[in-house]
Amino acid sequence: MFYRNRNAFPRLPPSLLMLRTLIALSLAIQPVLAADLPDLGEVSRQYFSDQEEQTLGRAIMRDVYVDPRYLDDPEVEAYLNQLGYKLVSVSSRNQREFTFFVVNDPSINAFAMPGGNIGVHTGLLLAAQSESELASVVAHEISHVTQDHIARMIASQSQSYWPTMAALALALLAARSNPNVASAAIASTQAYSVQNQLNFSRDYEREADRLGYEMLTRASFDPRGMSGFFNRLQRASRFYDSSAPAYLRTHPLTSDRIADMESRSASAPYLQVQDSLDFHLVRARLRAQENSPAEAVLTQRTTLKEKRYSNEAAARYGLITALLRARQFKEAEAEAQKLISGKNSNPMIQQLLANVALAAGNRTLALQRFQNGSATFPGYRPLQYGYISTLLVAGHSTDALAIVDKQQSLYPLDRRLWRLAAQTHAQLGHRLLSHRAQAEASALSGNLVAAIEQITLGIKAGDGSFYEMSAAEARRREWQESEKAQRKG
Repeated sequence: MFYRNRNAFPRLPPSLLMLRTLIALSLAIQPVLAADLPDLGEVSRQYFSDQEEQTLGRAIMRDVYVDPRYLDDPEVEAYLNQLGYKLVSVSSRNQREFTFFVVNDPSINAFAMPGGNIGVHTGLLLAAQSESELASVVAHEISHVTQDHIARMIASQSQSYWPTMAALALALLAARSNPNVASAAIASTQAYSVQNQLNFSRDYEREADRLGYEMLTRASFDPRGMSGFFNRLQRASRFYDSSAPAYLRTHPLTSDRIADMESRSASAPYLQVQDSLDFHLVRARLRAQENSPAEAVLTQRTTLKEKRYSNEAAARYGLITALLRARQFKEAEAEAQKLISGKNSNPMIQQLLANVALAAGNRTLALQRFQNGSATFPGYRPLQYGYISTLLVAGHSTDALAIVDKQQSLYPLDRRLWRLAAQTHAQLGHRLLSHRAQAEASALSGNLVAAIEQITLGIKAGDGSFYEMSAAEARRREWQESEKAQRKG
């Protein structure tokens, strides 16, 4: 499960704080899915409404964003969201919104949380031997969300869990001053609920397997990726015992589940699916971030020299990434020219080429590469982020604002775009608009208190038009009402 930054608790009402604590515990013991359960009805929602789930989800994501283990890498996150939404689009319940994010952790794990938030560890991204294997795990977690398994658990076990939730809530509050006391309290309450959790987990897992398998097939991935990946994990657990992959500790496997997956795969027509270039590039990017810069360069050079790669462009991409870390800019540009000559048309590669020029101090070339990449791949947001940032570094604030405005008309809920808008308006001397943009970014990150503080500063600046001031006042009232409602519960 994901770990929270204990010093960054959102201001939740007691009922939601206890509920979030339950979710943390339930994900640690992972209540998962059921094969042929009926659709969730009003019974569970009397304990856990859609509004409560969304509020809880935003609060949890606030903790995620400030945790040092959250991987704030737009390119890796963009790939994971692209993969996730490819699966969501073929789900029977594709009207829900999802957020896919990456945790910088070498363990093999993934998890679903309230509000459609799904986390994937870097260890899982590197351990998957094919994109279909990775997709099988993501599809499994999506099914946890679409089938409302957390709400089902609360509905079925609400009577026995309320005292546990209360005890755990007090334990987490105690953690702010004494982590040792909190750990002891959590351990004493955890045993109370483990057995009841396990009574439901196997059925829930089977349902996630079934629906995940269907998503894989509809999205044109190899459905054998699911049985292949889980089989490898189970074999690994036999050798490592207590050091078994984290995913198995949170998603208990049974022989029946694996047999069911293999049976479904055996009856399916053979399908050879080629991994996307993005899949290889993301893995190369993550590997190039491992160990020291010098060690990373050596490893990537050896990989290319000995041809120990499944995709040469990705291997060269990894070497360039490592060279940038080692500040070997001349060598990085030389390798970049090899990628250019290879005519690899890919937004991640275009982003890297622009970053090489920028790191070497050649802003003109960097802007040219960002401009070309943005024109070729207008929907790839990391390129737009890089282009805007480089324009600001070069002092082209007006040009940056034009791109910010265009991108925000397409993606109004992008917190990174709002941060860039704040920087752009600050450079142009627009104090109200700068604080307003920073406030929007804070609100989208789940921090309404910070949002209210920022927009108040903007209103006090008093340099906006009548319309801008009115809009800011209305936004502040909206956030104040929401924050008050959260505190009241």
